[in-house]
Amino acid sequence: MPETKKSSSSGTPDLRGTPSIAGMTEWLQMLGHTPEDINGMNVIHVAGTKGKGSTCAFIESFLRAHGRRTGFPHKTGLYTSPHLIDPEERIRINMRPLDRTLLAKYFFEVYDRLPQLRSAYDPSKELIERGPRYLQLWALLAFHVFLRERVDATIVETHNGGEYDATNVVEKPIVTAVTALGMDHIAQLGPTLENIAWHKAGIYKQGAAALSTPQDPSLAQVLRRRAADSDETVRFIPNDARLPATALQLEPGVQRKNASLALAAAEAFLSRIAPAGSETLDRAGIDAGVKQWSWPGRFQVLSRDRTTWFLDAAHNEMSVALAAEWFVEGGNRLCAADESPVRILIFAHINELRDAEQLLTALAVALRKHKAGLDHVVFTTYTESDGTSTPGKHDSSTFQRVWQGCNPGDSCQVWNQATVPQAMEHAQLLARERESSQILVTGSQHLVGPVLRILLSKPLD
Repeated sequence: MPETKKSSSSGTPDLRGTPSIAGMTEWLQMLGHTPEDINGMNVIHVAGTKGKGSTCAFIESFLRAHGRRTGFPHKTGLYTSPHLIDPEERIRINMRPLDRTLLAKYFFEVYDRLPQLRSAYDPSKELIERGPRYLQLWALLAFHVFLRERVDATIVETHNGGEYDATNVVEKPIVTAVTALGMDHIAQLGPTLENIAWHKAGIYKQGAAALSTPQDPSLAQVLRRRAADSDETVRFIPNDARLPATALQLEPGVQRKNASLALAAAEAFLSRIAPAGSETLDRAGIDAGVKQWSWPGRFQVLSRDRTTWFLDAAHNEMSVALAAEWFVEGGNRLCAADESPVRILIFAHINELRDAEQLLTALAVALRKHKAGLDHVVFTTYTESDGTSTPGKHDSSTFQRVWQGCNPGDSCQVWNQATVPQAMEHAQLLARERESSQILVTGSQHLVGPVLRILLSKPLD
């Protein structure tokens, strides 16, 4: 295992567990890829707590819109995780999820060159001999795909850290950007926000543009010092006035922040490596980049059978607070003056790495603060079919206790359903109480994905 990196920055270099970056260089070499090959992918590297995926998707959209006009970039690569519905969503070419046949082809190229993947896991073996873990394997596969497909611009989202993240094997990115920071993955990166900021800012590299969305002063100071360690200066990007004043893609307000950071990243990228004559992203490209942007499961609204579904894969306290505000404000805008729709929450969160009770508490507080006026709450698991419920530390009876503790005397009815389809069916049954209904689905990507899959199988209203 590599020695812990020392830094003059505030925060901590400590990491609990084996650093995910360990072994990545050696495994890439086994696949035939040198550090120079990886650097040649023209990487924009994005870390943060909230908004990483949306920001990466905005960067890709701006560059793709620019490429249609100028010819560069001709082909974009986008790596994000986790997937929402299908695994191939993690690796996209020109925003399209990698074709399943190509995914299989490239996976077996990786599989055959890393023979240890076929061996039983043995923790007593040396790291390299044991082979990559799940997320390390996905990052290796993504880099392999982008090199084979000869992309011109590669946008890479970190998994959960920065300094020791598997994706940080990229030594010379073109642009680095940090999105909003909050308490997330505390067991690995915490216990303080400053610790988390230290890890996330580990993607800053000498020679790469260093960007960030506006941060609290103490966190901004950590980012400045970390960038200075690499002889770079962080630019904190405010909301960009060039973005369309009214666009559904920029709601709620946090999306405008994400898009502003993405626009700065795209422009920094083009100014550094675009061919002469195509270095500037014009107003038409900005508008087109926003208009064509989509990121399923993030602040997504769908209408089915007089019901409006609000889907957001929030999984930390910062995220669920934003989801609550977005749901209430968006729902109020959709209501006629004399309309009072049934409002329902569907929630599930099963993850040993986060405090699910604390997450639900934050959501309940935010919904009460914004006067959501919920009529029903449905707790469920991630299970998509009848059978054994998904294992986890927290079950629906625990959620019910937490919810009622946050809302004493509240008239909102609480229900428990064993599977995602059952939760949706029950919510739709409850929705019949009035002419219209609004349903917020949040708490995990593993809940939002199955719900979206079912909704997309039904025709639009």
